[in-house]
Amino acid sequence: MEYGDKWRKLRKLLHQQLHESRCEKEHIILQNAEAVQMLRDFCLAPDGVMKHPKRFSNSITTTLVYGIRTATIDTPHLVELFELMEDWSKIMETGSTPPVDIFPILKYLPESLLGYWRTQARDVGKAMDALYGKMVGKVMKRRLASGSAGSFLDSVLDKQNEPNFTRDELNFMCGVVLEGGSDTSSSIIIAFIHAMIKFPNVQKKAQQDIDQHVGQNRSPVWSDYAKLPYIGMIVKETMRWRPVTPLSFPHASSQDDVVNGMSIPKNSTVILNVWGLHHDPVLVSNPDIFDPSRFATRTLLAPEYASSADYENRDHYGYGSGRRICPGIHLAERNLWLAMAKLLWAFSFTEKKGAGPIDTDVRTAYSAGFLSCAEPYECDIELRSEERRKTIMREFEQVNEEVFSQYDTG
Repeated sequence: MEYGDKWRKLRKLLHQQLHESRCEKEHIILQNAEAVQMLRDFCLAPDGVMKHPKRFSNSITTTLVYGIRTATIDTPHLVELFELMEDWSKIMETGSTPPVDIFPILKYLPESLLGYWRTQARDVGKAMDALYGKMVGKVMKRRLASGSAGSFLDSVLDKQNEPNFTRDELNFMCGVVLEGGSDTSSSIIIAFIHAMIKFPNVQKKAQQDIDQHVGQNRSPVWSDYAKLPYIGMIVKETMRWRPVTPLSFPHASSQDDVVNGMSIPKNSTVILNVWGLHHDPVLVSNPDIFDPSRFATRTLLAPEYASSADYENRDHYGYGSGRRICPGIHLAERNLWLAMAKLLWAFSFTEKKGAGPIDTDVRTAYSAGFLSCAEPYECDIELRSEERRKTIMREFEQVNEEVFSQYDTG
């Protein structure tokens, strides 16, 4: 969507739904509840390292966007979305399609010479329209039966005035939020578990810090954030170590500009090399080593650094940059901290017995594409105590009754 009235309206609506104070007072209840279910899911199926984080992040997103939870890993819209995202990621990877914007004549060549890129893009577009249209349709049907559920889409429909959004635009704007909130957070959590296995000393230190402040009769909650700065450092280091979008989203310059003596013409494609910034040995010492302590002097939440003019002291670029920085940054920070703190409180993560050293090399153990996620891997996940299991089950029963009962399920 280009800059204009509708883009500004969309960003305003997203800000109203996802601004920090609303995350702090309202959304955190749902986020904590979904993180509790993730612990319970790992207790029941410890081999679900590639699945449970996806359900966790997707359910938070679908609930806030549509008012519809993802209660299980088999929920149809979850399965459809991640199949779709895999295909979308391949198409969006820089260099995967011919540069038709630069050389328009390429549009007239038979696509068989260029990898059938147009057909693949159309197929992904059709799948997006089908899934996102179905989700919007469910909300419209529910509104006719019982009214608004207070979701993002409900708020958009409640405020339909100038500029009005078409049905396709409604599908698109909700789908964009669904994509951004589902795949990125889950991929970071999966990479975090990867890192805890590869760097056990980090895991041990984090668990010691948690144990000093949180007992076995409750799991960590967001109000523990200030007491557990090392967990915040782990969040930042995971996003630096294995960024989900290594080249971020391509941007376009809206006017001619000059930066450090270099001319950037209007409509130039600008690519943010997140991987390069995160792994430049001049900027980051020993960039392949997972070392949360490198953020010991930068312990504020990411939005504080993203909005600062001191770009050289930026913690990371995992949320993008500029006017199109991720609008869900406040929500994502809380998603990741709660997930990592609770997982470290509950479980120990080690290499699979008899399977040899775990591979965390980005060249061999992570997917190629616009979105980078660890390829499926095995590990041993062990509860740290029976008392913690009892706490997890008790907390799940509580959130199931007090939180989840408010929402529809997909």
